Amino acid sequence: MVRVIAVQLDDVRKRLGTVEAVRGVDLTIEAGQVVAMLGPNGAGKTTCISLMLGLRKPTSGQVSLFGMPPSDRRARSRCGVMLQESGVIPSLKVKELVDLFRSYYPHPMKAARAIDLAGLAEQAEVQSSKLSGGQRQRLYFALAVCGDPEIIFLDEPTVGMDVEARRAFLSGIHEFAAAGRTIMLTTHYLAEADELAERIVVMNRGLVIADASPREIKSRVAGKKVRFASPRPLSEVDLDGLDVKSFEHDGRYYSFLSNAPEPVLQRIFQLGLEMTDLEVAGADLEEAFVSLTSQHEESVA
Repeated sequence: MVRVIAVQLDDVRKRLGTVEAVRGVDLTIEAGQVVAMLGPNGAGKTTCISLMLGLRKPTSGQVSLFGMPPSDRRARSRCGVMLQESGVIPSLKVKELVDLFRSYYPHPMKAARAIDLAGLAEQAEVQSSKLSGGQRQRLYFALAVCGDPEIIFLDEPTVGMDVEARRAFLSGIHEFAAAGRTIMLTTHYLAEADELAERIVVMNRGLVIADASPREIKSRVAGKKVRFASPRPLSEVDLDGLDVKSFEHDGRYYSFLSNAPEPVLQRIFQLGLEMTDLEVAGADLEEAFVSLTSQHEESVA
């Protein structure tokens, strides 16, 4: 099977004033992949997306979109984009806006299909100025997919959405991905990345510090997360000599990571600590993300 490369970055660097926001990134995204790019604020995620879209030019290195410069109209016509900062004509209705944006593409999808994917069928005749914040975000998704693009870029797409709106929105993304389209996602909601992406790219300080499946990323941290409530004090010193990482106490709940939680819990029982709401679960993507970025910060300190 021939590999189709949707996005290629080769030793890409981007300087913004005195800051090198992207520092020698190599990245290949194949057609059909769902990729989440994660990183703390200032990691270089949004700058990378801007380079992929041709909104910025690299200081050095090469960026290609379907084998062409990102600024090439032929490449852009194959993309859909939902950026953090978007704006539309407030007096136009949802369907009117979708029809307008469809006209920019050579082979758009039907307007009703794009509106359904965004979960806005009931708001099709509503002016955009009268939409709620979450509905407006879903409108931007409809505008991103209405051209029936081969790749869609989603930069923090669910910001401002309530739980119900987010669930409906993610369902639309799942449906779009199921059709074999490429998705490039940035988000601070790590549970979303875990649910949607088959591949996680972690950035920090302008560098890619991890690139693997969610399962592989999570396997890089201690195997179990333990959490419980207790009215009595417990310190990390009480667990000295045991496998305990990321020990925290928020005033009510204690939590830590461990590859061997059984001996740790045994020690806690021996100390006579009262426990309620005990949870023992596999480490999630958030713990893995924090661990990876913390380790990288320590290595460059």
